Amino acid sequence: MVVERRRNLGLEYVDLYLIHWPIASRRREIKAILDKNDMEAMDVKAVWESMETASALGLAKSIGVSNFSSKKLQDLLTIANIPPAVNQVEMNVGWQQKKLMEFCKQKGIHVTAWAPLSCIGARQGSVNILTSPILREIAEAKGKSVAQVALRWLHNQGVSVIAKSFKKERMEENLGIFGWQLTKEEEQKISQMPQRRGQPKSSYRPRSPKEMHREESPKQHPDLVIPVLKEDASELGVGVSGSVSHTLASSLPGQH
Repeated sequence: MVVERRRNLGLEYVDLYLIHWPIASRRREIKAILDKNDMEAMDVKAVWESMETASALGLAKSIGVSNFSSKKLQDLLTIANIPPAVNQVEMNVGWQQKKLMEFCKQKGIHVTAWAPLSCIGARQGSVNILTSPILREIAEAKGKSVAQVALRWLHNQGVSVIAKSFKKERMEENLGIFGWQLTKEEEQKISQMPQRRGQPKSSYRPRSPKEMHREESPKQHPDLVIPVLKEDASELGVGVSGSVSHTLASSLPGQH
């Protein structure tokens, strides 16, 4: 699969290749949104061996995973010859993933945050981050936006972030997190914010075309919203493309 993806991208290799989420699809044709009946347990050993082969052949400089809990990472590490370089998960000030962050730090796995700003009114996303009084107070004191404070906090945790926007001014704003610092007191306030994952119950709701392509209103600064497929320990979320390339494992022969 990595050969096909590389060819489609017109590249000799990709810098980073990720398993998109820790489930497999029974369908040969992979859709953006899957039905529960299309999903089954992934053959982690077989899939990761294929990822390692792609690395050995120079098709991928680094390999990693997305939306793996601490338990799934531990299971992977027991059979991996090459440990995952990255775990891309839902993470923001309202879902700080402290347990998973500590585990990844101990194992030398870099964490990338998707949904770093959550989304106003979205099912996915833990708290209404952009209207948080704690973040607003800090932002006003710094002369920064709430989004910049939220992204700066993530940067301070050693996390890379995937913040999505259709607007140039928002993109520029998201880059304005350097050249200033949060105080220890401000970091402490943020670390004590109420925590809740994007969707607390095991559920799946396909998004409508309107939801998938909705425009940002002037009052919103949303990140990309995707459905939660199932609950798999407290840290688990469902990932979204943001790195060079993702892959969804399939249980069909020859599709790992």
